[in-house]
Amino acid sequence: QVQLVESGGGLVQAGGSLRLSCAASGRTSSSYVMGWFRQAPGKEREFVAAITWRGGRTYYADSVKGRFTISRDSAKNTVPLQMNSLKPEDTAVYYCAAYGGIIVPLTPREYEHWGQGTQVTVSS
Repeated sequence: QVQLVESGGGLVQAGGSLRLSCAASGRTSSSYVMGWFRQAPGKEREFVAAITWRGGRTYYADSVKGRFTISRDSAKNTVPLQMNSLKPEDTAVYYCAAYGGIIVPLTPREYEHWGQGTQVTVSS
């Protein structure tokens, strides 16, 4: 099993920054794909960003491209998500997820392991 724990959420004004982190433990593997998703009230969970643990290839949703940066720290087994120039529409619960495959899924249903989520609120 893989355990994922998110941290770093909070309240920030529009234009500000937050740095989320996902700590992975358990049966983690260098072949995993790590993803960040978010879900706003009344909306479906949507893809934000993903990174391959091996190679560090990154993928972003168009809505966050140029503002968010995903990375991985192999020594600490963490996946940070740096969020800059935040907008009120970025308000959501942010989830970390892991997928043990070769392709990089951009939808939530392929991901096998999930964290409990962390709230991000951006005020206007």
